[in-house]
Amino acid sequence: MEQQSSTSSVQASPSLEDVMRLLKGNTDSQRLAGLLLVTKFFDKNDKPTILAVYNAVGSTFLHRLLLTGMGKGGGGANIDNADRHAYLQLSVTILASFARLPELAATHEMLSKIPLVLELMPNQSNLSLTEQCFEFLFLVTTAQEDGAMTFYRSGGMNVLASQMHAFPDGSHVMELTMKLVQFIISKLPAENVYLEHPVELSKMVSAIARQFARLHNALKFEALHLLSALLSSSYSGVLCSELQSLISDDWAVNLRIGVVDVLQNRVGPAEKLHALVVAQHAISIVGEDWLIGPTNLPDGHSSFPAERCILLVLESSRVEIAVLVNELAYLKYEASKNSHPDSETFLGTLRNLGVAFSLVERIIKLISKLGENEESNKAPIINDSTLIKMIGGLNETIGVDHGDRKGDDLLASVRVVGSYLAEAPPACNEKVKELLGYMLSVEGDEESSPFQSISFVLPLLCQITMDNDGCKLFASAGAFGAVVGFLISLIDSSDSSVDNIGTITLACDTILNFLLKRDQFRFTLENPCSVKLLQALVRWTASKSDLSMIMMASCICSLILDSTSEEALLRYPEFNADDLVALSLLMKRSLVTHGQDMMSGDENSEADLHEIVTSGYDSWAVRFPHIKQVVGR
Repeated sequence: MEQQSSTSSVQASPSLEDVMRLLKGNTDSQRLAGLLLVTKFFDKNDKPTILAVYNAVGSTFLHRLLLTGMGKGGGGANIDNADRHAYLQLSVTILASFARLPELAATHEMLSKIPLVLELMPNQSNLSLTEQCFEFLFLVTTAQEDGAMTFYRSGGMNVLASQMHAFPDGSHVMELTMKLVQFIISKLPAENVYLEHPVELSKMVSAIARQFARLHNALKFEALHLLSALLSSSYSGVLCSELQSLISDDWAVNLRIGVVDVLQNRVGPAEKLHALVVAQHAISIVGEDWLIGPTNLPDGHSSFPAERCILLVLESSRVEIAVLVNELAYLKYEASKNSHPDSETFLGTLRNLGVAFSLVERIIKLISKLGENEESNKAPIINDSTLIKMIGGLNETIGVDHGDRKGDDLLASVRVVGSYLAEAPPACNEKVKELLGYMLSVEGDEESSPFQSISFVLPLLCQITMDNDGCKLFASAGAFGAVVGFLISLIDSSDSSVDNIGTITLACDTILNFLLKRDQFRFTLENPCSVKLLQALVRWTASKSDLSMIMMASCICSLILDSTSEEALLRYPEFNADDLVALSLLMKRSLVTHGQDMMSGDENSEADLHEIVTSGYDSWAVRFPHIKQVVGR
């Protein structure tokens, strides 16, 4: 019986010659029968057979069969739905088989089918058919010089966005769609893809984020790399805006779950860096609070606390900073010996370092924000010992031991350390003493003198000048001259932006804090630095009508004048009679204006400044006869 069954089966299998005769037949029914036999009895990966079938059937019949299956053929109206679906399934199966041969996928005939295949897909619910469609699209699109653009112009982005969310996690069809997305964004101009399809890209990110969270195989890392690429584009701003609007979507939670999975397991350094990049962009989109939250899937159970993510990102960033700074030091050393350094490697390492520093800075901001929330009774998410460990690691990165003082990587270190120390607990006061002078001396690659480093440290300087010990450190570290020089540069920059005005005000606050306490530790103001500050403040207020700015500048000037005399001031070559006239007018303006306008809103603070000006004037006016004459009191 078994032998008879086997013989019958063999006899039922047609030979390739029989199939070829049918495919080359004179009627459509013969060709249709031949294609059905091909799909039923022959291996879809048998390349010689597939090539023979392609040459035998020709492109015209297959094109008509596809149109008929779509209901667009000439006789399509007379065919019932079941037959039409069968024709569609057959034509797509044959097309997908043809596309598996690179030489066929690269033909114009296959390229011309991309618009038709994309057109039929929105109306299909059959997963098997959809998978074959995407297999065809991927193979042909990637095999053609114009494949990516044809796919894009034929509505491919809309099809991807509308279907990816419905595919089973980890399925082959999901893998195909992710590869298509990767190919499109790598081949086409980013400005076109991102600016024309932000909504579609946001839906793709959501679908890919789900794979990143749920899978535990190689496809998880493909999802990670794709998310990193999508979010890192210089044109991704519109995409990020769309993601912000997906409030009810769980894409952000999925990103957090995936990032935690990667960072807490043994994976390669490249994968950890990609995870940190994804974390950085997630925080940029939804804020620092993203770092704290559930790290398990809705249908799963996790014993990890809500702060698991922030602790992992913090520690991973700290490790990466140490590693990357060493790499940069080595690359700089090699570049000094080689006239042709590897600039791509250097810039890539610098970018990665920027990601790690950015994450640490965002964590510092989150900690500060939580600390300021007096209404919250939650336990601290990170204890002081963890933070001190972090700052200790950062201390190693900024080059104190080997004395480097120039480089954008060092500037990034100063920015992060300065941000933390401005919010630091008292336990880190020793770190301020160790690092302040160094941080004030760091220059960027394009700077001839420190500027950005002082900007980064300014919040810290304003904090420490609020008490006597901090002012002593401020003086001993040379911070007064550094901040004065920085302030003068800002005033002379002609930048009237809100950020710049805010920075000038912060610098003035710092200088004022220091000057009010300088009598408690011997610090002389009789130097060119103070004279230049007087001139700069006069220039700054000359065209200003904001009373708070006028009072702040006058207050600083009054404190400086209290340490000198008109005769001594005029001995400085850079200070002349015109400067004295302008300074006199500023003092008069501050004294007279306050009496005319009681300054609603900021009355108390400006009244305090006015008190400093008037008490100072009463003290030094006798030594400045010209100013006294102009003021008239």
